[in-house]
Amino acid sequence: MDKNFSACFTLVASAALALSSGGAFAQGYPGQPIRFIVPYAAGGGVDIVARAIAPKLSERLGQSVVIDNRGGAGGNIGTELAAKTEPNGYTLVMGAAAFAINVSLYRKLPFDPLKDFVPISLIAATPNILAVHPAVPAKSVRELIQLARAKPGSLNYASAGNGTTSHLAAELFKTMASINMVHIPYKGTSPAVVALLSGEVAVMLAPALTLLTHIKANKVRGLAVTGTKRSPAFPGLPTVAESGLPGFEARQWYGVLAPAGTPKEIVTRLNSEIVTIVRSPEVTKRFLSDGSEPVGSTPEEFARYIKAEIAKWAKAVEASGARVD
Repeated sequence: MDKNFSACFTLVASAALALSSGGAFAQGYPGQPIRFIVPYAAGGGVDIVARAIAPKLSERLGQSVVIDNRGGAGGNIGTELAAKTEPNGYTLVMGAAAFAINVSLYRKLPFDPLKDFVPISLIAATPNILAVHPAVPAKSVRELIQLARAKPGSLNYASAGNGTTSHLAAELFKTMASINMVHIPYKGTSPAVVALLSGEVAVMLAPALTLLTHIKANKVRGLAVTGTKRSPAFPGLPTVAESGLPGFEARQWYGVLAPAGTPKEIVTRLNSEIVTIVRSPEVTKRFLSDGSEPVGSTPEEFARYIKAEIAKWAKAVEASGARVD
C-alpha cells in the first residue's frame, strides 16, 4: 500500500474515531451531577436567577445541578474557576453584566470572557429605573437632560460604588446625553437609595425592584426604564431610548456559559433545555413578577450580545475613569 495513502487513511480513521467518541460521550450526557458556579454571594440577583433555573434543569437532565457560590472580586473569582475547569459539560457558570464590564474595569483579568467561554443562553434581563428626587423639577428624561445642560454640574447622582453597574449606567447616560452630573458613590445600593429618598442626591439609576415601593409611594419619581422595551412591572414608564436618548440600554442581565471547548452537542442540549425552562409559564411568571424580562436565546445570539456589551461598557468605563487594579 502506498505510504502516503496509508498515512492519510490512518489520519481519517483517527479523526472519525475521535468524532465517534465525542458523539458517544454527548449521547451519554449527563452521567454525573453538574456544578453550577455562581460567582457571587447567595441571596443576590444572580444567585436568585440561578436557583430559579437549577432545579428545573436537574429535572430535565435527570441529574443534580448543584449551585456553588464563589463570590469575590466583582465576580472574577468564580468566573476564573469556571474558565480553568475541564470543558466536559459538568461545570456551568452564571454570567451577569459584570462579565462584560470587568474586561475594561480591571487592568488585568485572569481569563478572557470571549476566548475562555462558550455561551449557552441569555436567561433574563432586568432594567434599571432612572429616578429623581421629587424636588427635582424634571418630569421626563428630556426635561432632565435640559435641566442638566442648563446648569452643568448642578445635579448629582448616587451609585452603589465606583465601577458598579449603577455608576457606569449613569456614566453611559451622561455620555450619550452630553451632560455633566456629579458622581456620589456609596457602599452599596441600599445606602444610595436612602440618599436619593432623603434628597441628598438628585438622580439615580437603580434596579427596578429596589425602587418599586418608593415610586408607588411617591417618595421618588421614576422617569424611565433602561431596557429595550417597557417593563411589565412598570407599564406606565417609557424607556430612556424612546424618551429622547435613542439607543440607550443599561440592563442587568443573566446568562449561562460553559468553559471553552465544551462539546457542541452538549452545548446544544443544554441550550434546548434551558430555553424550554425559561419560556415555561411558571418561570416566565416568576421572572416577570420580579421585574425581569425572560429571554432564552441561541448560543450565537448570546455571543453577539456579550460582544456588544463589552464594547458598550468599555466606553462607559473610559468616560468614568473607573479602574480596579
